Amino acid sequence: MNNNAAAVLLSLNTLAEGGEVIVSRGELVEIGGSFRIPDVMSKSGAVLREVGTTNRTRLADYERAINERTRLLLRVHRSNFQIVGFTEQPALDDLVALARKHKLRILEDLGSGAMIELRSLGVSGEPSVWDSLCAGVDVVTYSGDKLLGGPQAGLISGQRETVARIRSNPLFRALRVDKLTYAALEATLLAYVRQDHNAIPALRMMRLSVDEIRRRAAALAEIIRTQPTNLKVELIEGTSVIGGGAAPGATLPTVLLALTSQELNADELSSRLRSHQPPVITRVDEGKVLLDLRTVFREQDETLAQAFRGDR
Repeated sequence: MNNNAAAVLLSLNTLAEGGEVIVSRGELVEIGGSFRIPDVMSKSGAVLREVGTTNRTRLADYERAINERTRLLLRVHRSNFQIVGFTEQPALDDLVALARKHKLRILEDLGSGAMIELRSLGVSGEPSVWDSLCAGVDVVTYSGDKLLGGPQAGLISGQRETVARIRSNPLFRALRVDKLTYAALEATLLAYVRQDHNAIPALRMMRLSVDEIRRRAAALAEIIRTQPTNLKVELIEGTSVIGGGAAPGATLPTVLLALTSQELNADELSSRLRSHQPPVITRVDEGKVLLDLRTVFREQDETLAQAFRGDR
């Protein structure tokens, strides 16, 4: 599909049009562009049945809501926000067992689309597509960009017969992607098959070690100090935010280049760097311009250095 919202819309329309879909109140998320899960569900022709509370939903809440009109149990991963403190959420295995008990399907909107275990990279709380499928979820929808690291798209995975039914929906033709997106997505997924994770830019950035970033930052700092630019540069410990509608609250340790100028304030310096060709994108914090080399490929270091030499 052209994005994950389209994948959710198509799946709900195929599997639950005219019936009820049970979802926790704590999972009624708003995604990018102010679109909300309840609105997407309404357009699909399915009826939303909310259970539980914002912070606590139990398995019994789902079971009490099941009736003759129930078509699906929906689980929505909180991929762009967190609920912490006095919270409760049924385990996925228990939710799948409940669906089987009542001969219902379960649909999971996984959102960010992680394809590998991310805990080894320092990112927790992000289940992978495989985790959901192995748990017995009938249909999983997720994004082709974000943690998967490919082009913007929405993917649907699950039981062969169920996915074939979704694909036969006339809406599929209206919501499908073009051939260029298919090509980019194929290249991304083949990189996973080959376990060539460095070929996927997002994963390559996440896999960078702090020591490597520190070495590169120190080398760039020396270049900056040798230039007659009246820039002061220092290396400071910092964090890289994953962001992008995925892994809310997750950060990775990094080393930042902190720049200040005797002639320009931080906003002016940041603006001047953005006007360079190619643009250098930084962030401003406490009067300093911060540059995180985690988001710069090693082969781009020389191009970045040119921005401080005044080269065009």
